[in-house]
Amino acid sequence: MLIGAISDTHDNLPQIEKAVKILNEEKVGMVLHAGDYVAGFVIPKFKSLNCPLIGVFGNNDGDHELLKKRFSETQNCTIHDRFAQVTVEGYRIALLHGEEAELLNALADSGYFNAIVHGHSHLKGIQTRGKTLLVNPGEACGYLTGKSTIAILDTANHHAKIVEL
Repeated sequence: MLIGAISDTHDNLPQIEKAVKILNEEKVGMVLHAGDYVAGFVIPKFKSLNCPLIGVFGNNDGDHELLKKRFSETQNCTIHDRFAQVTVEGYRIALLHGEEAELLNALADSGYFNAIVHGHSHLKGIQTRGKTLLVNPGEACGYLTGKSTIAILDTANHHAKIVEL
């Protein structure tokens, strides 16, 4: 299955719209959002996705209750607190924002997960640690690096790629 990975959208509505368009064109079966939506008004932009979205909170997400409410109003969108374990066709994925480096490293070193999707640093990157694929889609907002990026994870081939918006 193809899974979209997005993080650090930081209220940038035009970039969210671009990301949704690309994810739909790529025909991903699910999208994982690693947090930092920031405000609740961004969540309805994900209604246009042709697949479910699962997200976690980031360190810059403001009103958690409002974000939860917006998620509950948006079909096929689910929000977890700081961590989610997603299993798709036996492929185990850890989803977290990633600001707790010690936790991120412990999850990667555990070897339990096939992949870990995280954000926070705004730096895109794909690396392998043991058998675990670590995917940081970078920042969808493009505010810090000047590049708006997402990632696409292919669970069948245990491979990921970065896509610039």
